[in-house]
Amino acid sequence: MARIVQKYGGTSVGDVERIKKVAERIKASRDEGNELVVVVSARAGVTNELIARAKALCAEPSDRELDQLLAIGEQETIALTAMALHGVGVDAVSYTGAQAGIFTDAVHTKAKIKTINAQPLEKDLKAGRVVIVAGFQGINDDGQITTLGRGGSDLTAIALAAAVKADKCEIYTDVDGVYTADPRVVKNARKLNEISYDEMLELASSGSKVMQSRSVEFAKKYGVVFEVRSSFNHNPGTTVKEEVEYMEKVVVRGVAVDKDQAKVIVSNILDKPGSAAKVFRALADANVVVDMIVQNVGRHGIANLTFTVPQTDTGKAQKALVPVLDEVGGGQVAIHEHIAKLSVVGVGMKTHSGVAASLFQALANANINIELISTSEIKISVVIDQDRAEEAARVAHAAFSLDQA
Repeated sequence: MARIVQKYGGTSVGDVERIKKVAERIKASRDEGNELVVVVSARAGVTNELIARAKALCAEPSDRELDQLLAIGEQETIALTAMALHGVGVDAVSYTGAQAGIFTDAVHTKAKIKTINAQPLEKDLKAGRVVIVAGFQGINDDGQITTLGRGGSDLTAIALAAAVKADKCEIYTDVDGVYTADPRVVKNARKLNEISYDEMLELASSGSKVMQSRSVEFAKKYGVVFEVRSSFNHNPGTTVKEEVEYMEKVVVRGVAVDKDQAKVIVSNILDKPGSAAKVFRALADANVVVDMIVQNVGRHGIANLTFTVPQTDTGKAQKALVPVLDEVGGGQVAIHEHIAKLSVVGVGMKTHSGVAASLFQALANANINIELISTSEIKISVVIDQDRAEEAARVAHAAFSLDQA
């Protein structure tokens, strides 16, 4: 008998028929003698519909009230999933994030998990029940509902797997696993049997929609090995695990594109110690996540800062930066939203040279201009025109022969 945490995404529980299919899969695993904790997302489209309703009533809804609203989506799904299991003779009980003992910090819409009190879950597991937990949500020390950000159900599943010491964690979605690129964009993209935490983390943070980056970070920290697989079939998926030696033989593992990026230019600020610190402190205080950063060489005592943020945070970024401009000697803030970030990722980059040259040459041959460049030990990212993003993904995928095993 194994203890398994399963997570089902929005498309997997998209309607009553899909929830019935999920219940059948859960029952089959339960009948094998396994203990099961099941994390579910809101049904596909529900979260977007709730956000649209909120914005129809208020142009800038408060983060606290958004959390109150968005938590409804998962609460609907946990109850329906428990009822579906009751319908096939399986004893099951549903939990909200708060009831499951998931305690977070106080940041609404992007909360981080601090601790999990798994005792209530343990009690039900020992009683032979399947435990259904709402993903994406928790509670802070003041008793306020918080949510974990887009894709937060992945984080809930990984965190619960660590908390209940699960033998396995299975992430069910609408794709067979992790591919060398988005197969909807790159037709000859190839499914990977396994991938390292670091590679998966870089792909997730670079726009791959398969996993939320924070969940991969959490899995690496606590050593939670998990498998990404499809809820629509029984094919093996992709195992995400610690890096092993043979992985370095593959130079580039995958290509990711993120169209949800905006470029922010803070221009004509004083080129002196502390200017950059004030800019990025203001962004940090506003909980704006900054990605790529470039500062030009100052001339005549004046410099420019260019960086990228998620498109959803552009309003927050501008609001946070305007008061800082006087402190850094004036300047202007400009935001350009029609950009995309293209990234190539692979632990093999640590031991192989020429990856950047190959990528830049392939893009040059396709006449695709590079606006910004950022590198890490296992990733190269470039900012390009949003309209050329999918073409650039195909070009990069071909340049590194990722269609070949």
